[in-house]
Amino acid sequence: MAEAVRRLEGDYVLTMDDEARLLPSAAVDIGSDGRIAAVGAIADLGPAPSDVDRVGGLLMPGLVNAHAHTPMTLVRSVGDGLPLADWLRDGVWPREGRMTAEDAWWGMVGGSVEMLESGVTTSCEMYLFEDQVADAVERTGGRAVVTPGVISALSPDGRVDGRLAEIVAFHRARHDPEGRITVGFAPHSVYDLTPEQCGEIAAEAASVDALFHIHLEETRAERELVIERYGRPATQLLAEVGAFAGKAMAAHGVWLDADDRRILAEAGVAVAHCPLSNLKLGSGIAPVREMLADGIVVGVGTDGPASNDNLDLWEELKMAPLLARGRSLDPRAMTARTALTLATSASAMAIGLSDVGHLSVGAHADLIRVDLDQPAFEPGEDLLTHLVFAGSSRYVTDVWVAGKRVVRGGRVQTVDRDKVLAEMAARGRRLGAGV
Repeated sequence: MAEAVRRLEGDYVLTMDDEARLLPSAAVDIGSDGRIAAVGAIADLGPAPSDVDRVGGLLMPGLVNAHAHTPMTLVRSVGDGLPLADWLRDGVWPREGRMTAEDAWWGMVGGSVEMLESGVTTSCEMYLFEDQVADAVERTGGRAVVTPGVISALSPDGRVDGRLAEIVAFHRARHDPEGRITVGFAPHSVYDLTPEQCGEIAAEAASVDALFHIHLEETRAERELVIERYGRPATQLLAEVGAFAGKAMAAHGVWLDADDRRILAEAGVAVAHCPLSNLKLGSGIAPVREMLADGIVVGVGTDGPASNDNLDLWEELKMAPLLARGRSLDPRAMTARTALTLATSASAMAIGLSDVGHLSVGAHADLIRVDLDQPAFEPGEDLLTHLVFAGSSRYVTDVWVAGKRVVRGGRVQTVDRDKVLAEMAARGRRLGAGV
């Protein structure tokens, strides 16, 4: 363990480890390697390092966005009111078809800034232009699991070999378990590719212990299409081709039935729950209470900023328990503590990361400060419930990733924010104009 070089002292520290401890008058010591060297009550910690920063407020793990298509900031709000298939075909894909690698870089930079300033330190990205996505996150100081997409449009000959070779090479070049960029594999879906193609991609992912990341059972129409085409649901088809043999995460899972959930639970497949996107597109409400009862690891994600339409995970953090309670007609369906777990340690587990999403010795020092000097946190009798149901990204003031302060006073410190906004505006207008 590296020697502590900095101490952050807060009024409270929320660990979100196995015990999800809320510690008053506590601190986090950060080592020279950017990992946590100690965490606990100030009175119980050893001698302080020379650099002590009394930041006050609440220190907690950075939020983890388990499913995102962040460069879609450049097509934000396009196609509003259309169902998923029409939204993609008529709204999103024509603009994305005009997107350049440079556009994707600026879209990812802008989205990364949006996430960091709202307290999201890690995201799992499913997109094309993977080098630009990784470069952008490196630039802003965030952390990402980059899972390059495989879609049928990139394989007009009906084969995925060429695209798969590109992702294997990208994994070899950019995957860094000790750094801020790790790499997975992301076939779009069973309705876009064949089950066999998905199985081929999953086998490559498993061979390098990488995350297999796929859209699954997002809409009723998608489910019916797959059953009509193959005679059984997508979850069963993926299991039959061995797609769940390694680390795997399914995005959405809105229309999973009991048999599907059993398959996922037995295979150890996680689910990324994206409540706001599912609501905006009219896709439905995922059976999250049932997933958790079945033993499935569930994280939360925003999905893309064109179907949400933002990257503010605090909104998902609140909506997840509200939907679980409304769907089941039971206010006990999901507690505030469980919701916080979904947005931190469970999301990290879902995307294959064990050392983010919690403040524990040896974990990456990815943490945020929440300003508690707000009416929303009074009376202060139940801080965890206040965080979930009254909290907001606007109360996040400071963010550290790998021990480096990347947001101070609510503003990102790593890029020229004004230039980023100007580039996003100009590029978004060009894509919309068909140029």
